[in-house]
Amino acid sequence: MRRILAALALMIWAGLLTPSNAQPSHCRLALLLALDVSSSVDAEEYILQRDGLAAALGDPLIRGAILDGDGHVAIAIYEWSGRRQSAMVSNWVTLTDDAAIDGVIQTLLSAPRSHTRFPTAMGYALGYGATLLSRGPSCDRQVIDLSGDGENNDGFPPRLAYKNFPFANVTVNGLAVLGGSDDVLDYFHREVRFGFGAFVETSEGYQGYKEAMTRKLFRELNDRIISANPVNAPRPG
Repeated sequence: MRRILAALALMIWAGLLTPSNAQPSHCRLALLLALDVSSSVDAEEYILQRDGLAAALGDPLIRGAILDGDGHVAIAIYEWSGRRQSAMVSNWVTLTDDAAIDGVIQTLLSAPRSHTRFPTAMGYALGYGATLLSRGPSCDRQVIDLSGDGENNDGFPPRLAYKNFPFANVTVNGLAVLGGSDDVLDYFHREVRFGFGAFVETSEGYQGYKEAMTRKLFRELNDRIISANPVNAPRPG
């Protein structure tokens, strides 16, 4: 009996040291990706945007940036257009291995487009994003990555969202898709970019979306700021 009890005690002690019982790593980044599905984005452009994001997440360099950092990354994706037309595509997922990344990609590619005929309510979209972040995981950094091809034309503008929603310690980076509105890049710099280290990436139409998103994710995942010292590492694009 003593031998059996000793063996059981040893098994329990050993089990406490297995990876399944280890403390999870801390979250270094909560990244919220917001995709434009307003009426200015046609069916072909939507596919280029959606598939471009999927391809960027699957890029080996981006996978490495996600999985090799100090702490894990949590990601969520939503689509936005009109005042009440923001819709979740993928709720918060902790990216700790390739399977988790593949799962997000599959969810993204299999989700139907949420809306097609509503205007560009960017302030509402940002407010929706801030609420998602406040209900999401506790992480060292919180970033909203907002894509769009035009300026706000419905409801309150981004600056009012920043004043009235929980944006303390949140960074908003923009991906301005060029080729539609002549003012879109200036608007993203002036109105959308927000918080410490915020920046705007550009895409030459939706045809360049994959490359632009890959560059953008690389900077966000590595917390790179233009004024920082250069890093000797391969870059996408």
